[in-house]
Amino acid sequence: MLSEHDISIAPSTYYAYRDRGFGPTEADLADAYAAHQLYQLWKENRGLYGRRKLWKTARRKGLLLGRDQIERLMKIAGITGVRRGKRSTVTTRRDAKAPRHPDHVKRRWNWPTRPDQWWVADFTYVWTPHGFCYVSFLTDVFSRRILGWRVTTHKETPLVTSALEQALFTRRRTSFDFTGDGLVHHSGAGSQYTSLAFSEALREAGIAGSIGTVGDALDNALMESTIGLFKTEVIDHEQPVWRHWRDVEIATASWVHWYNHDRLHSSIGDVPPVEYEQAHYDSTHGTDNPVAA
Repeated sequence: MLSEHDISIAPSTYYAYRDRGFGPTEADLADAYAAHQLYQLWKENRGLYGRRKLWKTARRKGLLLGRDQIERLMKIAGITGVRRGKRSTVTTRRDAKAPRHPDHVKRRWNWPTRPDQWWVADFTYVWTPHGFCYVSFLTDVFSRRILGWRVTTHKETPLVTSALEQALFTRRRTSFDFTGDGLVHHSGAGSQYTSLAFSEALREAGIAGSIGTVGDALDNALMESTIGLFKTEVIDHEQPVWRHWRDVEIATASWVHWYNHDRLHSSIGDVPPVEYEQAHYDSTHGTDNPVAA
């Protein structure tokens, strides 16, 4: 009957199945259960993780599966991770007349030894049928935590000052003695970051400004990487076309929370940024100083 329906199967295979019974084996059931668990983990992490990060996540959840086993089970479940593509965009324009801060960072992205030594900032754009909207971010270099962000329909100075204000609020709400002493804010040379209003905001917070060279993405590579993740994991992955800037704002809020609290970052030992900061504070201040949620 199988042969008549063009199902190619060797007689020995048929008899082997007949002798043991035609139901699934224990190994088949184990694979099915494991594949389902991986699917749930993959879904909980926004359907973004590939083999390596899903393997790390499974181990953190107590599923002791090998990396090759993870890859095989992902094929069974029909899931894959997202891939980052190359992109080149220009969102900032230099104001040649504006004074600029010196470059204090000089691409030394592994130099900070604690939070709030170096913050980096930049913004990007998203197209909607109602026009472009702009998304700014501010990230702590030590922990990779996004401390501030903002979505607006314009790219004027308030787009970046709002992200700075949110970052300051994030730190001050859990540390009454937080100050900007010794803190450097690094950005590109766009007119938003060289404006008098933004420079005044840095000065009032006691933060030293730092600006990279014009047109050199490597001088703000860490922020370029964060924005690349945002474009890949939110803008390109979740919707082919974003209807309105408010939709972008809601999706960004959800992603930033996941990014800070759940997403594994290889640059900080495959843990989330908030967990990395908490481990640092525990090692230096004891366990009575929780990091803000």
